[in-house]
Amino acid sequence: MRSLLITGGAGFIGSNLVHFALDHTSDRLVVVDKLTYAGSLLNLERPLGDPRVTFVRADIADRDAMARLFRDAAPAAVVNLAAETHVDRSIDGPRPFIDTNIVGTFVLLEEARRHAAALDARARSAFRFLHVSTDEVYGTLGESGAFDEETPYAPNSPYAASKASADHLVRAYGHTFGLPVLITNCSNNYGPYQFPEKLIPLMILNAIEGKPLPIYGDGANVRDWLHVEDHCAGILQVLAEGRAGEKYNIGGGNERTNLEVVDRICDALEAVKPARANPALRGRTYRDLKTFVPDRPGHDRRYAIDAAKIRRELGWAPRHAFEDGLADTVRWYVEHRGWCEQVQAGRYDRQRLGLG
Repeated sequence: MRSLLITGGAGFIGSNLVHFALDHTSDRLVVVDKLTYAGSLLNLERPLGDPRVTFVRADIADRDAMARLFRDAAPAAVVNLAAETHVDRSIDGPRPFIDTNIVGTFVLLEEARRHAAALDARARSAFRFLHVSTDEVYGTLGESGAFDEETPYAPNSPYAASKASADHLVRAYGHTFGLPVLITNCSNNYGPYQFPEKLIPLMILNAIEGKPLPIYGDGANVRDWLHVEDHCAGILQVLAEGRAGEKYNIGGGNERTNLEVVDRICDALEAVKPARANPALRGRTYRDLKTFVPDRPGHDRRYAIDAAKIRRELGWAPRHAFEDGLADTVRWYVEHRGWCEQVQAGRYDRQRLGLG
């Protein structure tokens, strides 16, 4: 049984990867998380009861802690999901993004390099360091085209710049030191366990409570949506079969404007919790709650991922149609209001962030 080290494993994508890996691999999972506001052990209730899972609370930027972690876990592979991720928070305060996304990645790379050098030839050849990144490193698109793996980097937010910096460090460690690295760049994820500051859970929870649904600018900014379970499948596919030194874009092929997403959320809510039966609506419809607010500073207009490489080389393809996946996501948040309340308590009251 090999040991897989997952950093950021109590966050949104990380916790979903832990669940997915438990169900689809025989690996022993060493899960690391600092447990900042967006990481919660509530996301790992089932995995923490499994003997294959070990949880370590630690900061990836803490070199001593990471040295102990690599020594004790002796991982056969690392999946780095630890990151500050919310663009609005990076506008209000960039420093945590530099500390975690850049310095933390550097510390992990240094420890991974030392760890790999001490392995025997067979284990060293099999070792992988997979860094999970974002399509936001590429900047913004016009009305046509899509990001592929050769698109030049042009990050526009402090968050995107911190992730771009990390990507460059990972690539450099592969090129200079021969560390067998992999990079994935994904489109916008959605699904269960996402902290409610992000668009989809924020809209669901506000709508249930009859609160305004704040839509930035004209609502025409476009994102390519990827169900988190499809993303997890892609990560494991790249880890198993990806060529060391390569990067792979993982996208859902589901371009939607923010306004379209909000409308679909309203429709999905109507199906599971009709407005007429929701006293918080006071006779209104969910769509009546839409409210246009001043745009985010430097808001990228459009993202779209060309995932042809991972489809062609590794045979990966998303399995969730957006409308079906969104309906399942809405239902999950409706049925897990207790989780929503607990992860937000004392941390976040769904206030507007990122005004600059």
